[in-house]
Parts: sequence; structure tokens; C-alpha cells
Amino acid sequence: MARGPVPAGRHHRLDRGRQNPHDTLNGPTRKQTADPSGHFHANLKLIAVLLSIWAFVAFGLGILLAPWLNQWRLPGTTFPLGFWFAQQGSIYIFVLLILVYVRAMRRIDRRFGVRED
Repeated sequence: MARGPVPAGRHHRLDRGRQNPHDTLNGPTRKQTADPSGHFHANLKLIAVLLSIWAFVAFGLGILLAPWLNQWRLPGTTFPLGFWFAQQGSIYIFVLLILVYVRAMRRIDRRFGVRED
């Protein structure tokens, strides 16, 4: 059953509160009101923090502090902890940071009104 266009100022129930992009009576759409400079700076700040964490884990724990960490063993294995961080830990942390980045960017996109169309 086909329905006609949604009247201006009204939202279709599947829009979940998003502004109708064809609605010109309610002002500009989200894309037109987005703050590209603020979004860019928030993105750069997030990237800098996440890469700093990864650098600390990869170089700090995997190389610089590895001899000190090697006094402990990874639970359930015979691998020294410093060796594990150098070989596997930094990769696991990197994948985890990718997931954190995706979730954080969704929040940043919503905060600055940026949508992917």
C-alpha cells in the first residue's frame, strides 16, 4: 500500500525524530547547520588521544618496559608479559581502539549534526 509524501512539518514514524530533508518550512537541514571546524577538531583530538594510547602500549609496554614486565607471566600461558605486549598485546589494543574510535565518532557526528548520506 503506497502512501503519499509526508506533509511539511510532519515526520514519518520511521524517521525516529530526524528532520525531513524535503521540509523547507522548519529551516535548514542538519547537513547545512553542521559545524565542520568543530567536528574536525574533535576528530583530531580523538585521534591524538587514541594514537597516544596505542604508542604507549606498543612502544612503552612492548619495548621500553618489556624487561620489567617480563618478570610476570601472562595468565594461563608461559609467555612473559613484556613479550606478549610486543607480539600480540599491541595488536589487540589497536583493534580495541578502532572500536572505541567508531563509537566515539558516532557521538561526535551526532553532536555536530553530521550525517553520512
